Amino acid sequence: MSTIRLTAAQAMVRWLSVQMTEEGERFIEGVWAIFGHGNVAGLGEALHGIGEALPTWRGQNEQSMAHTAIAYAKAMKRRRVHAITSSIGPGATNMVTAAALAHVNRLPVLLIPGDVFANRRPDPVLQQIEDFEDGSMSVNDCFRPVSKYFDRIVRPEQLLTALPRAMRTLTDPASCGPVTLAFCQDVQAEAYDYPESFFEPTTWYIRRPEPDQREVARVVEMIRKAQNPVLICGGGVIYSEAEEALAQFATKHGIPVVETQAGKSALPQAHPMNFGAAGVDGSAAANQVCEAADLVLGVGTRFQDFTTGSWALFRNPSRSLVSINIQSYDAHKHGAASLVGDAKSSLERISSALGEYRSASFDPKSRTEWLARVDAHCAAPEVDGGNVLPTDAQVIGAVQRVSTERTIAMCAAGTMPGALKLLWQPAQGGYHMEYGYSCMGYELAGAMGIKLALPDREVVCFVGDGSYMMMNSELATAAMRRIPFTVVLTDNRGYGCINRLQIACGGEEFNNMYKDCNVEEQPEIDFVAHASAMGVHAVKAKGISDLEAQIIAARGRDRPSVIVIDTDAVPGPGEGGGGFWWDVAVPEVGTSDRLNAARTEYVRNRDFQKLVN
Repeated sequence: MSTIRLTAAQAMVRWLSVQMTEEGERFIEGVWAIFGHGNVAGLGEALHGIGEALPTWRGQNEQSMAHTAIAYAKAMKRRRVHAITSSIGPGATNMVTAAALAHVNRLPVLLIPGDVFANRRPDPVLQQIEDFEDGSMSVNDCFRPVSKYFDRIVRPEQLLTALPRAMRTLTDPASCGPVTLAFCQDVQAEAYDYPESFFEPTTWYIRRPEPDQREVARVVEMIRKAQNPVLICGGGVIYSEAEEALAQFATKHGIPVVETQAGKSALPQAHPMNFGAAGVDGSAAANQVCEAADLVLGVGTRFQDFTTGSWALFRNPSRSLVSINIQSYDAHKHGAASLVGDAKSSLERISSALGEYRSASFDPKSRTEWLARVDAHCAAPEVDGGNVLPTDAQVIGAVQRVSTERTIAMCAAGTMPGALKLLWQPAQGGYHMEYGYSCMGYELAGAMGIKLALPDREVVCFVGDGSYMMMNSELATAAMRRIPFTVVLTDNRGYGCINRLQIACGGEEFNNMYKDCNVEEQPEIDFVAHASAMGVHAVKAKGISDLEAQIIAARGRDRPSVIVIDTDAVPGPGEGGGGFWWDVAVPEVGTSDRLNAARTEYVRNRDFQKLVN
């Protein structure tokens, strides 16, 4: 057996560079890196040596680099990914939040934090966390609960098994998620005689598991007996590339489709079977069919509480639950009748077995009425500019009116995710939301990741001033790399979303809006100047019509554009026809009448919860 002598770091990057997709592209497109003493001498040397065979990019923060990578993987439907390497200590722990985000959303990302010395000779090294009871522990053990696969590389030859295991997880449609390979810094530099065959190009296929025919037959029988079935479309539909199969299934069998945050835009909003978002931030049309449904068919969804109205949405006393999911953990939730299999294959098998069956309950009236209310709610204000601040819905309407079939709206946290889920009317594939972890700070880095994955699409990033302040530095990276996308920065002078929730739960306005915080002086943050200083084009919109014009103008630039617009933080009369209860625990004992009333309403809604099928 012929061998080649390489350091462990050189072996890792060489092996990663030849892991290929079915289309003949690198599965790991490249590596985001911030170097420190835990990875600069080993992985830094190796990445420099391999050059463009596995390109390296520099970001500004380890967490935001990982957000970019996660958004890229999501936009690529999990078919290609990025890796991120950091030093030990804070560089590593900065990535833990991103790992949790990827874990919740079932998205692949490869994290390679540097680790302590395996030989322990210089212990304790700079930034090393010492566990007084366990000598094998390092700060990277924080990644264990937020990784789908975790390994610590303490010998160079361990790469022979660790790397294939990592790729198995990254490419497995059922167990897909973040992989952490904690790489001891001394081991990175150690040499080993690796088999040359280990570096032969390998093609990885995304499996499409067929469902069990017994489970198919059971689901078919349940559909035939149902009077009011509804189908909940989750992100698994998109990752399975089952969009057309879903459209054909819903149309042929007359079953209305409602959406989760991850599943939105699998069907374009214009599709007649698309009743919009379900649940807490759901449409009146979607929630109406969900409340009446006697059969709830979840496809590729994990049934998050926003989708299910904290399990109080499905109020038909005779309702049954079916979960079609490639991951058996999700398929068996809440006592559902499970069908474990790929979404596309499962829908096709069920449809074939149903034959010409068509539900008799389909009624398009509520959908039509809801869309009319959305248009009215998002219409341009009669008074545009001056002292009259626009609502979030009017901002969304402005972007919607100038959007095209190529526009992707994206967001992550705050008021906009719920408003966009309810009000944005995308073409197919025109929506990208990180809401599984609802992570403030994902937005700007995520927009860059989407644009890297889909360079021919227009990416519009909605971000509030709170999220912008939390993490904005990758704007500088996007400017340096000439990655164009458009940021709509809505400034309501604080954490407006949580302030509204605080009020709705009977609380007093406290520590969310700047005006209610313990500060000596109210801030006057110049977001235009701040964004401009990072090399992007920034402007403040004078009103809704100016916002529309600025969105159009941004399309001709080769760098990010930030459009700042002041918005109204006061709760409005509704978001265009929708909404549902959300289980946010209200204090059982309080002194204010508003708090007591909120508790009474909380208990009333909690009685509707049905936690098992």
